[in-house]
Amino acid sequence: MIYEYRVYEAMPGKLPELQARFRDHTVEIFERHGIKNIGYWTASVGDTSDKLIYIVAFEDAAQRDQAWASFRSDPEWDRVRTASEANGPLVARVFNSLLAPTDYSPLQ
Repeated sequence: MIYEYRVYEAMPGKLPELQARFRDHTVEIFERHGIKNIGYWTASVGDTSDKLIYIVAFEDAAQRDQAWASFRSDPEWDRVRTASEANGPLVARVFNSLLAPTDYSPLQ
């Protein structure tokens, strides 16, 4: 199993709209394309408050590549993204890391 840690730094004042897009659309579209939702967070202490932090999982690198390619070419995703950004982009920067579980991690 591969875990991908992603951080979306929202444009000023756009975090609620970004969260709505994930809540109402993206999470479901991810699942449809084989992107397993592990969890979503915002920082309440110790980080800036304009970030959406999440982890998704894949069976292996090949499945990850296929899932992201399939997601990016989904017409529904294109419509959702376009509509949600009618008043400008929601995300300023994206950071991601692929995480490998240790041998003692409960998530393998």
